[in-house]
Amino acid sequence: MADKTFICRCSDLTLQDIRNLIAKGYTTFDELKRVSRVGMGPCQGRTCMPLVLRELSIATGKSIAELSPGTFRPPVKSIKLGAIAAHAFEEGGGEGHE
Repeated sequence: MADKTFICRCSDLTLQDIRNLIAKGYTTFDELKRVSRVGMGPCQGRTCMPLVLRELSIATGKSIAELSPGTFRPPVKSIKLGAIAAHAFEEGGGEGHE
């Protein structure tokens, strides 16, 4: 892949950005996520995580299976605000509910 290839489209991170961070000593997905927001966009890492893990594998000499995919917290799938609001009203949590 070319260095200018976008790895994380949600956070506009290129392959070169990821490689530079790995060279600075960030060698886990969670470390990279904390400094760059990789995997924290709307796709929740579904697109970029395998690509970042591949780069970490190359840099560390570990197999991808040995690397942790990082910590993910809900919601891991997109939820429309309207669906949340509709559920709140169905459960009696709408306006005027104490």
